[in-house]
Amino acid sequence: MVVANAMVGPRSWVGGLFNRSSNKRNEKFIDYPLCPLQEQRLQRLQERLQVPFEETRPDHQEALRALWHAAFPNIAFKGLISEQWKEMGWQGPNPSTDFRGCGLISLENLLFFARTYPASFHRLLFKQGGQRAAWEYPFAVAGINVSFMLIQMLDLSSVKPRCLPGINFIKLLGDDEEAFDELYCIAFEMMDAQWLAMNASYMDFNEVLQVTRTQLERELSLEDINRIQDLPAYNLLYQ
Repeated sequence: MVVANAMVGPRSWVGGLFNRSSNKRNEKFIDYPLCPLQEQRLQRLQERLQVPFEETRPDHQEALRALWHAAFPNIAFKGLISEQWKEMGWQGPNPSTDFRGCGLISLENLLFFARTYPASFHRLLFKQGGQRAAWEYPFAVAGINVSFMLIQMLDLSSVKPRCLPGINFIKLLGDDEEAFDELYCIAFEMMDAQWLAMNASYMDFNEVLQVTRTQLERELSLEDINRIQDLPAYNLLYQ
């Protein structure tokens, strides 16, 4: 099993959009209180963001193995450094070099997606459905960019988010501790849907991700969003 036509690109691909995008904050921001549960969960999430991927740590190695087995359960695992990783859309034989820009959470996001929504994960991994481009986006590296995009869009580097999507995300986090991982899966689905709608090809990825971000910001700004399941795009996970 090889991802059809998945191309790998330059190192600047990882986080490229993240580094260029601006995070628009609410200029009329008024401080808001967090309940103890929201504060605790936000702190835990922010602590996750600070953990780098370390290829010598056994638990990080095991997470990477688990990702391979979740993605390709019927293909023998050849090692942590192997050309077979390119089949998942990594830029080279050593995925750890791609994690440097975003850290362990980008691996955790991919693994959560694979374990929680395996049908959706594999449909995107194998580029099933729709009219695909001759040069498709590399799945795994695209996943890292989705993690980057969410971290910035939600303003998670601040003590408390100061943008409306981030403020509303705190409500979702209070309802579900896995809200960030769930939102990642939704965002990945939204990105792929935009890719198809725009008839995009490899060089269009940054534009597709920006459009995805705008759409997700819009959904997170709706007044009646209190649970992750309330997001209109949530249903993409079950199409």
